[in-house]
Amino acid sequence: MNIILFGPPGAGKGTQAKNLEKKLNNFQISTGDMLRDEIKNETEIGKKIINYMNDGKFVDDEIVNKLMKKAIFDNQKKGKFIFDGYPRTLEQAKNLDLWLIESNQKIDFIFFLNVNKNIIIQRIEKRKIIEKRSDDDLNTILKRYDTYMLTTKPVLEYYSTKPNFNEIDGGLKIAEITSKINNILGV
Repeated sequence: MNIILFGPPGAGKGTQAKNLEKKLNNFQISTGDMLRDEIKNETEIGKKIINYMNDGKFVDDEIVNKLMKKAIFDNQKKGKFIFDGYPRTLEQAKNLDLWLIESNQKIDFIFFLNVNKNIIIQRIEKRKIIEKRSDDDLNTILKRYDTYMLTTKPVLEYYSTKPNFNEIDGGLKIAEITSKINNILGV
């Protein structure tokens, strides 16, 4: 079963993806984690990525798509993806559709975790202390949130018409969100 989890930074996608990964024995594919790994490993791509992240911008589609395509065509993970934070742009969504067709896969469920800006700020401030993530500076997060809302609106419109699309109040407690997702999945 392939699942997409999307929503603004701090919506809880990673938390829900980790829960689903354990419950379904699937593979969490987090663009954020992939990008942070490139930075940590000081790759050429990582050096480009850090400039985008520090400016509160999304990383170029070409870079993200290159990393995602490699993951999608991994036969050991086929049909067991939890896409965490991908796709973020309409181009990424269309590329994902093409790659899934090429690899004989499909998206079974799409979950949009909808959260307002004030809750995001509270969560990011808390996450900044607990996880010590370098990309959790408040000003950077506010830029990323605004960028997310602007660039992801076409993705939301693209997926919201599909029968497997589900919008969930991402402002709920973690356990409540998990319960809603599990009920929809029937697990």
